Amino acid sequence: MAGHSKFANIRFRKDRVDAKRAKTFTKLSRMITVAAKEGGGDPDANARLRLALDKARVLSMPKEGIERAIKKGTGEGNVGNFEEIVYEGYGPGGVALMLEILTDNRNRTAADVRMILEKHGGNLGQSGAVGWMFERRGRWVVPKKRADGDDWTEEALLEIVLEVGADDLGEDGDAFVVLSAPNAFGEVNQGLLDAGVTFREAGLASVPTQRTEVADAKVAARLLRLIDALEDNDDVQEVFSNEEISDEVLAALEARDG
Repeated sequence: MAGHSKFANIRFRKDRVDAKRAKTFTKLSRMITVAAKEGGGDPDANARLRLALDKARVLSMPKEGIERAIKKGTGEGNVGNFEEIVYEGYGPGGVALMLEILTDNRNRTAADVRMILEKHGGNLGQSGAVGWMFERRGRWVVPKKRADGDDWTEEALLEIVLEVGADDLGEDGDAFVVLSAPNAFGEVNQGLLDAGVTFREAGLASVPTQRTEVADAKVAARLLRLIDALEDNDDVQEVFSNEEISDEVLAALEARDG
């Protein structure tokens, strides 16, 4: 158990996620629909659907939108033929990128992603180019400010994390990050909920095992613009990256945005 592991700069990306909530709901709807189409509409019998629903609830997706997406997947609407792809590439400063794709047109998506990367100083790599620098994990982002207004202490949260079967806890700005084995996600997720822990994010993630330092604010700004552009693409479900941005560079970026 690493008490102070360094994770992706979640605090800096939080506002961007909040600003894109409507688009996030659209992507979640697609994820839920495809999961329901492939495994049925009962989350107790469909682990993929259960994971998608957990993520949707964490992000406060409206209940009616969730129900509509499930019905579409179980036959009350045209779903289309979607496939899941993982693209690997590089951003400015040599930062490694893992992109999770859900698309009904592989050629269109590949062209769009390649264009976005090249426009922002990145490039698309071959399969396996950067995947070895990431590992699949269950991940929860827990705000330090609890729902009751008090702050989580690391000691109190660590005790819960150990009890529910997670295996890592780290600190990142105004949040803690909890990690588990992928196959333990459901059990850990329910355990955290039962213990009164609320999340900003929850789901399976590609977590970096190696970091690329970004020491220049201009390079960091280009990288974040690239990530924003990729996340704006309807077919890109998730963007994972291995940048390590210092507090000084983050302060320069925040000052610039302010």
